[in-house]
Amino acid sequence: ELWWRPEAMRGHVWLDEQPAGAWPAATCPPYRVSADASRFGNRASASRMARIVADSFLAVSTELANGTGADEAPRWFVMGDDDTVFFPDNLVAVLRKYDHEEMYYVGAPSESVEQNVMHSYGMAFGGGGFAVSYPAAAELAKAIDGCLDRYSQFYGSDQRVQACLSELGVPLTREPGFHQVSIPTHAAKARYFFTTKIK
Repeated sequence: ELWWRPEAMRGHVWLDEQPAGAWPAATCPPYRVSADASRFGNRASASRMARIVADSFLAVSTELANGTGADEAPRWFVMGDDDTVFFPDNLVAVLRKYDHEEMYYVGAPSESVEQNVMHSYGMAFGGGGFAVSYPAAAELAKAIDGCLDRYSQFYGSDQRVQACLSELGVPLTREPGFHQVSIPTHAAKARYFFTTKIK
């Protein structure tokens, strides 16, 4: 609700299941329920989230083919976690630097060295959000299921998306404006600083 502009943006919130109460459609993006991914085995929830890029592409393609959605294809698919905050004007300014007709995967590694060592320095962390160009999303949609079968041992959805895009020859284009911070570590340090007496 902080950054969503319904008159100027297209998008969806992807949920695991139907919401329990009424959806705040006036202030939030419409929702979609992601497909069951239990066939992917270990940490199926991460595979389900990784499929959202492909599911978003397929949903838009269907709308375009049926004439039920927007009249033109999006240039970018921008993904974020449930606690990601976007600044739309900044995001548009950053993505304008790149040719949306080429294959791009734009984001940034974590600001936590520990997280990068554990997962990858070549991966956009979902907490900071990332963007995939329309052509890259189209190729990812074709390859995602086989790719997720190969990488079922990976921990998170962002690591799986990176592995699949890497197989397609699409490296991470680093943009430092996508920030991912490991909150528990930083919050613990902040608590220490605020409770320490100053002499």
